[in-house]
Amino acid sequence: MWYWLFKYVLLGPLLAVLGRPKISGLEHVPTNGPAILASNHLAVMDSFYLPLVVNRRITFLAKQEYFTGTGIKGRFLAWFYTVVGQVPIDRTDADSAQAALTTAKRILGEGKLLGMYPEGTRSPDGRLYKGKTGLARLALETGVPVIPVAMVGTDVVNPPGSKGLRFGRVEVRFGKPMDFSRFDGLAGNRFIERAVIDEVMYDLMDLSGQEYVDIYAAAIKENAQQTNGQPVDASKPASRLPHAAAG
Repeated sequence: MWYWLFKYVLLGPLLAVLGRPKISGLEHVPTNGPAILASNHLAVMDSFYLPLVVNRRITFLAKQEYFTGTGIKGRFLAWFYTVVGQVPIDRTDADSAQAALTTAKRILGEGKLLGMYPEGTRSPDGRLYKGKTGLARLALETGVPVIPVAMVGTDVVNPPGSKGLRFGRVEVRFGKPMDFSRFDGLAGNRFIERAVIDEVMYDLMDLSGQEYVDIYAAAIKENAQQTNGQPVDASKPASRLPHAAAG
C-alpha cells in the first residue's frame, strides 16, 4: 500500500512537477512476468523516477547501509526504502555476491520486475562506465529478458552530492528486450558473461547517448579518493587502475 501511496500521492506528483518526465519505449516493459530492468545510474533519484513511469512495482537491490541508520532518522529511512521497493544487500561480506544473486533470483521467481544498475554505483561524471557481470550471470541463470533503460537528466534534478531537488527535464528511454537464450547452459563462463554484459552496456550507450568508458566507476571513485579528489584521466588504459580487473 505504501509503495503506491508514495508513487501516486506523497512523492510521485512532486517528482513529476520537478522532472516533467518524458517517456519512450514503455511498451517494451512486460505487463506481467519477470524481467530485469538494466539502467545506467546518474543520481539517487534514478530509483524513484524509473518506478514513477512504470505501471508495475519495481524492486531494487540496495546497499545495506541504507537500512542500518540509527535514531529516528535512521529508522525512518530504513522503513522508507523498504516500502518503496528496495531490498538490503550486504556488500562487505565475502559471500555477498552470491547472497545478492540468490535474492535477485527469488524476486524474479515471484514474477516481479527487478531494477539493476550494472555499473554497480553512480557515475562520477555523467559518463557510462564498464558493467559488472553479476547481471549477466543472473540473466543466464534465470532466462528472463533484460530491458535496457536509459535515465537522462536525473543528475540535473538531483545533482551529485546535493541533498536537494531542482527543476529539470528527465527522460526515461526503454529499449527492446534482450534475449540471451543462445547462451543457455553457459552461466559461470566468465567470457560469455563478459560478452553478455558488454552487449547490455552497448545498448545503454546507444539509448542514453553517453560516452562509454571501459573502466569500473568504482575504480574511478577510489582513485579520486586516493588522490584527494583530483580527477583521474579515464581515457588512459584500464591497466593503470589496479582495481579495474575484468569480471
